[in-house]
Amino acid sequence: MIDRGKRSVLGVSIDAVDLDAAVERIAAAADLRRPYLVSALAVHGVIESARDRGLRASLNGFDAVLPDGQAVVWALNALYPVELPHKVPGPTVMTALLDRSAAERSSVYFYGSTPATLDRIRVELDRRYGERLEVHTRPSRFGAVDRAGLDDIAEAINASGAQLCFVGLGCPRQERFVAAVGPSLAMPSLAVGAAFDYLAGTIQRAPEVIQRFGLEWAHRMAQEPRRLAGRYVTTNSRFVVEVSRQVGRQRVLGRPAAAPVLEVPATVPELVDA
Repeated sequence: MIDRGKRSVLGVSIDAVDLDAAVERIAAAADLRRPYLVSALAVHGVIESARDRGLRASLNGFDAVLPDGQAVVWALNALYPVELPHKVPGPTVMTALLDRSAAERSSVYFYGSTPATLDRIRVELDRRYGERLEVHTRPSRFGAVDRAGLDDIAEAINASGAQLCFVGLGCPRQERFVAAVGPSLAMPSLAVGAAFDYLAGTIQRAPEVIQRFGLEWAHRMAQEPRRLAGRYVTTNSRFVVEVSRQVGRQRVLGRPAAAPVLEVPATVPELVDA
């Protein structure tokens, strides 16, 4: 189990952990019935956070920001002596937590996506776990929600009795939602993005060998070229350039840069996409 604390990648504080450590930390918070804010952040999320101070401030206040993306792991290893062997993908973390929840006969909540996708998730989870796992769902409103509306959502999630809340709204909407709603939940809340579509079977996940070479983004882009091509070309190239600059600065200094001073999280906006 690897847990080497938080490290700064382009000003975003990312946890240098492996899968086992991430799952144990989240499960421990679930057992205690306390809030625990989690994001599984890939290259796109790191770049969005690096250029959006409010988003970065919120993420730097999360309990765990997992390195979801082999390129993020490579960046951590290049910048710090953490020696992480693998990424910690949101879908894999979610599957491990679902297995654990089913073994304990507890319940989980899925917030986000569409009714059709959530229905497919219910069917798949029933196939896997049957009555051992209680599943609650609520689709995205696909629009801005005010503080009162967010409080209503939090109340409904808490009333379900779930021990985990998975959020699938796409990055960075889901991170903003977790920042706004997560502190009010009596359970961990996890921004896991495409994990909903993988579980529902609407998107096929890349084979393991493609993931190990850091090419899962290419597999995703091949399935959704119109939506993702521009994003990946822009963010991936910028990530390489900016991380190379950070590595260069640290080599000039002769030591790794310290983890970032945690910024005071930005005030929750009056309206948050939910």
